[in-house]
Amino acid sequence: MMKKYFVLTALTLTLAGGILAGCGEGTDIGEDSAKEIALENAGVAEADTSRFRITKDRDDGRTVYEVEFSVQEKEYSYDIAAADGEILNAEQDIDDNYTNSQNSQTSTSGTASQTDNGSQQSDSTGQSTDQQAADQQNTQQTTDQQNTQQSTGTQQTASVAVSEADAKKAALEKVQGATEQDMRIELEFDDGKYVYEGDIIYQNKEYEFEIDANTGNFLKWSEENY
Repeated sequence: MMKKYFVLTALTLTLAGGILAGCGEGTDIGEDSAKEIALENAGVAEADTSRFRITKDRDDGRTVYEVEFSVQEKEYSYDIAAADGEILNAEQDIDDNYTNSQNSQTSTSGTASQTDNGSQQSDSTGQSTDQQAADQQNTQQTTDQQNTQQSTGTQQTASVAVSEADAKKAALEKVQGATEQDMRIELEFDDGKYVYEGDIIYQNKEYEFEIDANTGNFLKWSEENY
């Protein structure tokens, strides 16, 4: 009788453990909660984010939510346990393309400001009209060169017929509601020709594309739901 009792007890405990384990595995905080956890940890509001996406996956035997989004030049990535909301991994990177673009705009704006200040100083110190004109001409040439560099972007090293601005416009026209903040694009030399490669992440969808930099034709367009 004692032997049977011990066997029955062990079997009961095993079944109870299996049931409890099953219940724990079945717990899921949901996408909305995972999103709130990531945003709270980053200290940002959802309205300030772009390129937001969230996916559900298995990692090391547990279900996790992978949350990714951008806020200006910063890119955030989180792995959050679906069972209890624990943050398993958190990463933050800087988007070099965004930073370079902002630096270019700041440089151009700074040059224009220097031009105004230089003109005021010239007037107050009584420099000759010819000297003022020469200074303004030199400054204007510098400003024009910087504006040209800013507008051509990657075309400084490549001669292409389609500008980056036109490529962006063509891609965004395919995704209603998306903006440049939701996009990443680069000019690449691939298979003997220049192409714009990029993606748009908007409303939990990722769109990948390639555009011929000389004809403007789409060489690739794909959509993926998350």
